Formats: sequence, C-alpha cells, structure tokens
Amino acid sequence: MPISTVSIPIGQWLSTDGRAWWFDSGSLALDFAYTGAMPDDAARETFHSPAELTTWLSERLPLPVSPARSRDLLDAKALRDAIARLAVEASGGGDARTGDIDTINLFAATPDIPPALAGATRQAGRSLASVPQALSTIARDAVGVFAPGNRERIRVCAGEDCSIVYLDTSRAGSRRWCSMQRCGNRSKVRAHRARLAAR
Repeated sequence: MPISTVSIPIGQWLSTDGRAWWFDSGSLALDFAYTGAMPDDAARETFHSPAELTTWLSERLPLPVSPARSRDLLDAKALRDAIARLAVEASGGGDARTGDIDTINLFAATPDIPPALAGATRQAGRSLASVPQALSTIARDAVGVFAPGNRERIRVCAGEDCSIVYLDTSRAGSRRWCSMQRCGNRSKVRAHRARLAAR
C-alpha cells in the first residue's frame, strides 16, 4: 500500500466557488502542489510573499521554519510546479518530463529535516529548520509518491466537473472523489435525482 514517506499530517482547506472544503491529497508533496496553479484552478496562488511560504511550511513540519527569503520563494515555486506537472501527467497515464524529475531529485538530494524522538534532555541539531531542509523533505515525499508502485494510485477525481489530482492511500485502492463532502455528495445527489426521475 502506498504511503507518504513523511509522517506529517496531510490535507488542507481549499476554496472553490466561494466554499471552503477539506481536501486530503494523500501526501505532503501534493498538498504543496495545491498551493499554486493546478489544472482545476489556474488562479490559485498561496505564496505571494516569502512570509506566506514560511507560515505554510511551519504549520506542517515538525520544527518551526526559519524565515524564507525571496530566493527561497523562487525555489519553492520551482519545486511545486515540477510536482504539479508530474502529478497531472501521472494521473493521466502520461510520461513525466525529465526536467521535472531532475528538479525533484535535486531538491531531494539536499539534507532534509532529520527525525528526532521527543523527550530528549539535549537539543540535537537546529531548533529551526531551514527552508532548503523543508523543501528537501517535500521533495523526498514526492520521490515516494511518484515511485512506480504508486503510479496507479495517483488519480483524478471522478466528479463530472472536477480535475483534482490525489494519491489514493485507501487500503482497497478504491477512492473515487477528491472529497466526499464535495464531489462525493454531489454524485450521490445526482444519482438520487436520476433514480427519482426514472420512477
């Protein structure tokens, strides 16, 4: 069963048509991809400043993240865009661009946030993660997400008018919707109305 390689809480609130809904993408890397433009919403952009990048990373990673700089923001967007393109290609059964793979591998090759057990009496390493360490952690998660064993579990929502991509981490591999509260419920309502009309 595919799992994220990083044990970090997954999911975030998205807003579509003025309504907020919870989206569990299945991985930290896909959560990160959905902070920017994806096929379902080309206007989305979460990181208008380095401070917004710092906030997003600090809310998800096990250590606070040192303040991002302008260069960090450019790097983050380059990694994010590569993950987004790979996700879309994988969900459609297409071939990944070599440049996107190279970008993810480059970020994954740098030191990430090291794991640590709680309850220590001494601080081992830094008390703040650097932005490059945070981006490496995301890139390493992306390496796991796009591994050959997971390709069939990178899917597009089955909603009629939805193109959101997610990693199906369900045990049976049977997830169909980006969110039950959004597209799943819409589908159930449509099916119910169709049954009523057929009677």
